[in-house]
Amino acid sequence: MGTRKSIRGGVVMLLAVSLAVTGCSTMGKGTSINGESLPFVSCTTTLQPEHQLQLDVVESLMSRSQPYAALAKLENEGLATEQHWVRRGQLLASTNQVAEAEDIFQALATECDSAMGHHGLGLVYLKQGKLSEGTGQLRKARELNPSSSDIRNDYGYALLLTGGYYDAVFELRTAFELANGKGAVRQNLAAGYFITNDRSGIAMLQKRYELSMDEVAHAEKLAARLKRSR
Repeated sequence: MGTRKSIRGGVVMLLAVSLAVTGCSTMGKGTSINGESLPFVSCTTTLQPEHQLQLDVVESLMSRSQPYAALAKLENEGLATEQHWVRRGQLLASTNQVAEAEDIFQALATECDSAMGHHGLGLVYLKQGKLSEGTGQLRKARELNPSSSDIRNDYGYALLLTGGYYDAVFELRTAFELANGKGAVRQNLAAGYFITNDRSGIAMLQKRYELSMDEVAHAEKLAARLKRSR
């Protein structure tokens, strides 16, 4: 009896340790939306060195426009953190598996309630032409992480698409400064200035941030296209 009790106690102890380790990964609950089950996702944002190495390889492939190889590499190594799941959603969207990407980002937004989840879901909705839903998700992401230049840039662009031009310029100028005047936000902010007829804004971009004539011409075309889409 003493030996059996000792074994049973050891099993309980092992289960407790196992649950404690699993708890660190904060796995999703497998909730459902409109009766459809969502994927089980990890909500942990703590990256171990091996996780970072894996993501570095995936992002290197993404930067070389090899999303199919990046997706295969990601899935081969496992999805241990929220960052892994975000990359998977991004790669599914970029390989035309938009419905699957939506499921992942919906799970991240619902189960983790993170800026990354809402941001990804918002972009998927925009890709599907669901402007109102996309803008709402990007607004939530912006509330959760107001200092992210990428989120504020995408939210600002969504506002340009939906006609909130002056609010868009505010978001894009904030994103522009957070990004130190670099990246795609240059074109978006310039387009916002053209739409709102802010010539002083365009002049500022040219003088202080060396916006080229090619960039100005592209932004003007983008502004015209955005206005036509309304």
